[in-house]
Amino acid sequence: MSSSPLSKKRRVSDSETKTGSHCSSSNSVRTELSHTPTNGMAKNGNDAEIDEGLYSRQLYVLGHDAMKRMQRSNVLVSGLRGLGVEIAKNVILGGVKSVTLHDQGQAEWRDLSSQFYLREEDLGKNRAEVSRTRLAELNSYVPVVAYTGALIDHYLTQFQVVVLTNSPLEEQQRIGDFCHSNGIKLVIADTRGLFGQLFCDFGEEMVVIDTNGEQPLSAMISMITKDASGVVTCLDEARHGFESGDFVTFTEVQGMTELNGCQPVEIKTLGPYTFSICDTTGFSDYVRGGIVSQVKMPQKVAFKPLTASMAEPEFVLTDFAKFERPGQLHLGFQALHSYQRKHSRLPKPWCQADGEELVTLAKEVNSAQTGSAKVDELDDTLIKKLAFVSAGDLAPLNAFIGGLAAQEVLKACTGKFMPMMQWLYFDALECLSEEEGGAMLTEEDCAPRNSRYDGQIAVFGSKLQEELAKQRYFLVGAGAIGCELLKNFAMIGLASGEGEVIVTDMDTIEKSNLNRQFLFRPWDVTKMKSETAAAAVKQMNPSIRITGHQNRVGPDTERVYDDDFFESLHGVANALDNVDARMYMDRRCVYYRKPLLESGTLGTKGNVQVVIPFLTESYSSSQDPPEKSIPICTLKNFPNAIEHTLQWARDEFEGLFKQPSENAMQYLTDAKFLERTLKLPGAQPLEVLEAVYKSLVTDCPRSWADCVTWARHHWQCQYSNNICQLLHNFPPEQLTSSGAPFWSGPKRCPHPLEFSTSNDLHMDYVMSGANLFAQSYGMQGSTDRVGVAKILDSLSVPTFVPRSGVKIHVSDQELQSAHGNVGEDGIDLIC
Repeated sequence: MSSSPLSKKRRVSDSETKTGSHCSSSNSVRTELSHTPTNGMAKNGNDAEIDEGLYSRQLYVLGHDAMKRMQRSNVLVSGLRGLGVEIAKNVILGGVKSVTLHDQGQAEWRDLSSQFYLREEDLGKNRAEVSRTRLAELNSYVPVVAYTGALIDHYLTQFQVVVLTNSPLEEQQRIGDFCHSNGIKLVIADTRGLFGQLFCDFGEEMVVIDTNGEQPLSAMISMITKDASGVVTCLDEARHGFESGDFVTFTEVQGMTELNGCQPVEIKTLGPYTFSICDTTGFSDYVRGGIVSQVKMPQKVAFKPLTASMAEPEFVLTDFAKFERPGQLHLGFQALHSYQRKHSRLPKPWCQADGEELVTLAKEVNSAQTGSAKVDELDDTLIKKLAFVSAGDLAPLNAFIGGLAAQEVLKACTGKFMPMMQWLYFDALECLSEEEGGAMLTEEDCAPRNSRYDGQIAVFGSKLQEELAKQRYFLVGAGAIGCELLKNFAMIGLASGEGEVIVTDMDTIEKSNLNRQFLFRPWDVTKMKSETAAAAVKQMNPSIRITGHQNRVGPDTERVYDDDFFESLHGVANALDNVDARMYMDRRCVYYRKPLLESGTLGTKGNVQVVIPFLTESYSSSQDPPEKSIPICTLKNFPNAIEHTLQWARDEFEGLFKQPSENAMQYLTDAKFLERTLKLPGAQPLEVLEAVYKSLVTDCPRSWADCVTWARHHWQCQYSNNICQLLHNFPPEQLTSSGAPFWSGPKRCPHPLEFSTSNDLHMDYVMSGANLFAQSYGMQGSTDRVGVAKILDSLSVPTFVPRSGVKIHVSDQELQSAHGNVGEDGIDLIC
């Protein structure tokens, strides 16, 4: 971070304005968003540099251009109850230009059910003003201000995105019309107990630069016909993956060179390996080769304003088993607004009379419809359940809807990823047991108790709350998912009585964690994640009993997490980042018959699996299909895809700096190493012992200059000599036995490089290689590029002379058939 914790605290206090206890425009906190911070704090905007140390993971997904567009966006979040604070938290972490928090209400007991930045001592205070200080700590690059006045039209003009939560329908419609006509993007989000609603209006000409965020596809070409709609055939090694309507361009095509570097061409897929393009009859004859690459083309998307979309809604389905439900809930939420307008409150929890009244209001709303929003028959049971739980406020549902809403805000700011069109309704009625369907719970069970869990008791009753307080849970991992789980555990009152949450994570906090692991702050860097996270959620709910461990889960810690430990648990939650640890915990849960909550993310993708003993399959019961292995000869001699180069680099690193060092240490310290090595099959004993001899004798450096020499010679071997040898065996004009060019299709003819100390990439390679080599031997490295360049200039690198009799296998089949013939007739076998 560019600012210290102290400077951040000064910023918070400097921008704060004292206000009275009543909310009105005359005493509201108002801060002009164009102000430059007076304390030297870094800020986002047109001239802002992207802090790659902080945003590294996000940059992988969004890219620099999208991040810069986001840094130019001012965002207003109205309504700072549980849902609003979730949205604000996510948007601030994302790194927009500024966030303004708006709320005219005071904190109440039921807010504490999910508003994790409110404390009991904040009751009666304005939610926006209290939350601002804590939200501002999340990202020092994003100014956060509070506003408690009315949302008048003029005030809204300074924002690029407006988010409304917990707002009346009339205000939504007024602001919706204004935003639509003034080019301001609008997101409306609400949660009512177990139900959630989300709406987006990004204007009539929203430009989406990249609809899915995936890397552009590419494929190698085997044939292009000359037709009115030329047909492109790709090599049958893999499906091309294109879809009709995609745009592509071409490179390295021989013969039909008119396609090389052409403007993007729209395609129509004909099969998994073929697609058609433009008229190619006037082009030259296709000879061979070529690469086709997908081009991401901007798309214009038109949104209807809120009022029009309410009458003619377009729904996003979240559950195909509930196909009719969005239309029903569309009317139900409007009926809730009518109920609130009439009674100045929501229906009482599990009140039959209020439920009946909401059904009547929903029927009136339906009768007034003239567009596609009208349904043939209203689901009275569903609308009643909406009434029964609408006064509830659940942290997990707010986290879900809040995450989706914040994601739409980022889409609006960046133009990346296809926005939601336009309505989303979600329900989690499965959380109610069959007995709780209305027969078991009563108004008395769910009545407010002036408790921080009132919002949850309104949905599930007091008995469940008592059970949650007794739970003993084991959370493995305190990273991004772990932080979110701990926050939700604290909000729902898990282990707030006799129970306990045990969280273990052996990692320390790094700067790059701060962008998504919201329980940590810049001043926490280098501290243990588990202890810091435990302390943070203790601030959110002092009643939670939580203990932080720093242990890795595995056979080595089974003395800590033994039979007694697992037998005492009510459940386990995984927040891990590797499959092996997940499978280990899954086996332990199966053995001890404990429920397991499994989850993970990968870029924009995520998964959740709930494992219940005797009811669901376990995590290990199903596995992803194995990844297609890369042939060894392709990897070493004929790479043609980026994944080939990545795997080659990984193998190269382990073969140079990991395996030799481990073998050498075992040779020196393990008396049985030689005995074990000689029992290895085939030529492996000779290979291992030769590597040990090189590590300890021939390649052992005596000085830093020796390390630089080793790195320079290795560069020469990999990027010049080996390529020269390959071209000696297979010249560029080589033909196969059938008369076809050898260098065609997936085999791309390489060219040797010539080393130069003026080439930064060459120097980076030598510097990195020399330092890694030195570290392997416990020697001091160096970052002195000038000194290294002088050493390199004094080196004499032997001129490479291609060897005859060297056999380079073209396929793994050749390699396997020749396996075991090492050194036969004096011929070296290389792959």
